[in-house]
Amino acid sequence: MTELQGRVALVTGASRGIGRAIARRFAAEGAAVVVNASRSGEHGELPGTLEETVALIEADGGKAVALPCDLSDRSAREGLLMEAGKAFGAIDILVNNAARGDFKLPSQATVEQRDAMHELNLNVPVDLLQQALPGMREKGQGWCLNISSRTAQQGEPPYVDSKLAAHVIGPYGASKAALNRYTEALAHELCDEHIFVNALAPNNIVLTSVSEQVRAIARKRPDMVEPLEVMAEAALFLCSGTHVGQVTYSRNILHACGRRVRSLDGQHDLGDAFLAAAVD
Repeated sequence: MTELQGRVALVTGASRGIGRAIARRFAAEGAAVVVNASRSGEHGELPGTLEETVALIEADGGKAVALPCDLSDRSAREGLLMEAGKAFGAIDILVNNAARGDFKLPSQATVEQRDAMHELNLNVPVDLLQQALPGMREKGQGWCLNISSRTAQQGEPPYVDSKLAAHVIGPYGASKAALNRYTEALAHELCDEHIFVNALAPNNIVLTSVSEQVRAIARKRPDMVEPLEVMAEAALFLCSGTHVGQVTYSRNILHACGRRVRSLDGQHDLGDAFLAAAVD
């Protein structure tokens, strides 16, 4: 598999979940991948480490290195792209997956909570692309994919479960909506330089390291769940061509282009865009 042969990708938030899945799928297509998370080894209550991601990619025959950095620290992330380039050369593809979600009612979220989400969900993706641009311009092309969320869109009235919805479409959803708009602005600015900026969100719940509440919903409504492989395949599609200014959803884009979903190691055809997820 060679869609990304010779290219170098940086994927943030890659110690687990969507970020890890994208990193593995890119590596399976020939990309050398730099994987980032806030630190090496286990951290917090969630499973998954950068070292495990690198090991999985190498076991599949790919190339990867870990680059821990706390992206919420502005001084720490200065020069991150230069550091990332030391392993395999300048970055061709930037995937901004790292995010923070403090799901609070909008009337109760503190300024500190709002600032923290805005910093990681908007400022970090923009800062990292700004760092990547000199290398992309020197190469004459580049790709940036911002991982967004369905919470960026307001549901249509009459509202269902209004208080529950308000938790996710409030400060978190607002930060992702801002990211979508900034994605569109960057796409307008950079498309003439063959730098292709897009945003991608899952159509449905992706069961990564989520709460038991979310898993309980998924067990009752498996139709509301999508496999990690769907997001990874959609990310690959958007980072391997000349698509630009897309603010789209995983199943939608795959269905529209008739692209089938492959396993993360690229070896198996799993099905079409509506591939069902296994819910434990």
